[in-house]
Amino acid sequence: MPDNNKNNKANKNSGKNGFPNPFGNKNDRKKDGGKFNWSLFYIIITLGLIGVYFFTSGDSVREVNDMEFYQMVKNCEVEHVEFVKKNSHINIFLKKEALERNSAYEEVKSNTAGPQYYLVVTDLQVYNENLREMKNQYVQERIAADSTLVANEIAKEYDFPMKQDNSQSWGFEIIFWMLPVILIFLLYYFSMRSMRGGSGFGGAGNIFNIGKSRAQEFDEKTDQVVTFKDVAGLEGAKFEIEEVVDFLKNPQKYTVLGGKIPKGVLLVGPPGTGKTLLAKAVAGEAKVPFFSMSGSDFVEMFVGVGASRVRDLFRTAKEKAPCIIFIDEIDAIGRARGKGAFSNANDERESTLNQLLTEMDGFGTNAGVIIMAATNRADILDRALLRAGRFDRQIQVELPNLNERRGIFGVHVRNLKLGPDVDLDFFAKQTPGFSGADIANICNEAALVAARQNKQYIEKEDFLAAVDRIVGGLERRGNVISPEEKKTIAYHESGHACVSWMLRYASPLMKVTIVPRGKALGAAWYLPEERQLTTYDQLFDEMTATLGGRAAEDVFFGKISTGALNDLERVSKQAYAMIVYYGLDEKIGNVSYYDSTGQQEYSMTKPYSEKTAQEIDERVHLLIENAYNRAKGILTENYAKVEQLAELLLEREVIFSEDVQNILGDRPFQAKEEKQNSVGQSNETEKLTDTEEPIKEQ
Repeated sequence: MPDNNKNNKANKNSGKNGFPNPFGNKNDRKKDGGKFNWSLFYIIITLGLIGVYFFTSGDSVREVNDMEFYQMVKNCEVEHVEFVKKNSHINIFLKKEALERNSAYEEVKSNTAGPQYYLVVTDLQVYNENLREMKNQYVQERIAADSTLVANEIAKEYDFPMKQDNSQSWGFEIIFWMLPVILIFLLYYFSMRSMRGGSGFGGAGNIFNIGKSRAQEFDEKTDQVVTFKDVAGLEGAKFEIEEVVDFLKNPQKYTVLGGKIPKGVLLVGPPGTGKTLLAKAVAGEAKVPFFSMSGSDFVEMFVGVGASRVRDLFRTAKEKAPCIIFIDEIDAIGRARGKGAFSNANDERESTLNQLLTEMDGFGTNAGVIIMAATNRADILDRALLRAGRFDRQIQVELPNLNERRGIFGVHVRNLKLGPDVDLDFFAKQTPGFSGADIANICNEAALVAARQNKQYIEKEDFLAAVDRIVGGLERRGNVISPEEKKTIAYHESGHACVSWMLRYASPLMKVTIVPRGKALGAAWYLPEERQLTTYDQLFDEMTATLGGRAAEDVFFGKISTGALNDLERVSKQAYAMIVYYGLDEKIGNVSYYDSTGQQEYSMTKPYSEKTAQEIDERVHLLIENAYNRAKGILTENYAKVEQLAELLLEREVIFSEDVQNILGDRPFQAKEEKQNSVGQSNETEKLTDTEEPIKEQ
């Protein structure tokens, strides 16, 4: 929803017709000390100079050619001429009676002071000779027409004085030469301001202040305030952060026991889990100055700028202590030194990191300054940055669990108009592995889906459509698919559904569709179980279910297609992880080649021998083939049921777990568990009955 208050503020700063007011409104002048908008002032001066130069050079003066000039001389209309040496012009001044009498001079009639015309001459001597010849010709023509005329008297009628102007227009000459220089300077000046976001000489955006910190300062007076109430879930992270905020508010509570304020807090977690949101909540709750900037703001193309900005940031923070400095994406400058593929390729980043390490825990003291940082690549950070004394606390901000997702949904639906059938607990169960940003996107997408259909409320089906849209991609109903391809897709997805239904540790099936979405031609939607530990049997069942689509094509058509590309990719990576990382293979043994430090990220060699690599490849191939054959065996046992399921899918295009249950029956292991649970409950009841009777007798 648009913010009307912001729009009103923007309108107040504008003049008529929406143009900016150079003086600002009354309140802004009080707040900024009555600053004048010099940028607009410079623009007006520049435009004025251009106007003076181009529009005050005598618009009424017109150029004539030789024949037109000689005709003026023949008509005795020239009062005098003036030779301008600097541009080789002959300025022509006409007689007033000629201007009034001859209608041809109507365009210059108003310019009585003259000159009215000018003639371009290349050589003054040639001009004088030609003019003399033309005058003699006119005299001879007059005498030939009337022999009584005297030549000398007639020649006087054609004579007019000629003046010479040797003066120089220094003002226009200076403007002519200086105007390009001024324009280039102003262009450079405004370009630097726009790149740096500053406001003139001496501001933070000036080229001379490029080493100044670009951190944004927030305090309790900031309009947009985020508190811990706006952060759902993340209870453990909030507890740690709230303690830091409490230390800033009530330092005596801790210092009376000899405690010291923690110097640094590092938020680590996947993207979208709420690290920056936690920092915003700290800014709203702490009631102390809060400086925020990104790690990339320290790095520039100029040498020494990053270290200079670090020094300026901490110098400003010390002046306003107690305060908090938040550096988002600190891995931009905190990457381990000398560990990259080009270890010394960017000394500027390393010098920035060195300065940051010195400021955080050097000989100087930063009493009352707490450093908060966020990253999703803690494994590549320098060890010196992570040690105690710099970042005393590392807070893991993980993906939310079921209860936390319920709380996050509650935060993001505050301003939504929900229908009576919307159950947030149901949606929390449908979104395992979703981050807070993903949930916010689902809520917004559901609102857009409902608005697109002109609904008054957001209903359950709108949320389900939003989940499908985000996970699977945009629905492509217009995709041209042949009947043979559609049948292959239906059997492929039915194979996934059947195999996962029959396996104990496979994820529960939600629905199956053959409607193309994104790059997928069909999909089977599951509800993964949230668990912290995974066994070999669970992973093997998931691999078998993933290969169910390729196995169905082999069983029912006797040939396979390229549609299982994504399935094969997932299975190959999972099998490799089981053997190489988790040590779940009997032959390879209890060995893990996983590197959690990231030091082998750019290594060109494998951490094992060629013989071990060959054995790993063989064991991965054997594991995948066993899962594939197992899937084929399950489909062969349920051949008729899978056919029925595929035909239903071809008919409806979308089927749900209830439809699968009607065809395949209850899941085999569920019936055994229910039977065991019922037997166990009956035994407990009998025991309770036996023990209760003697008690009653006593």
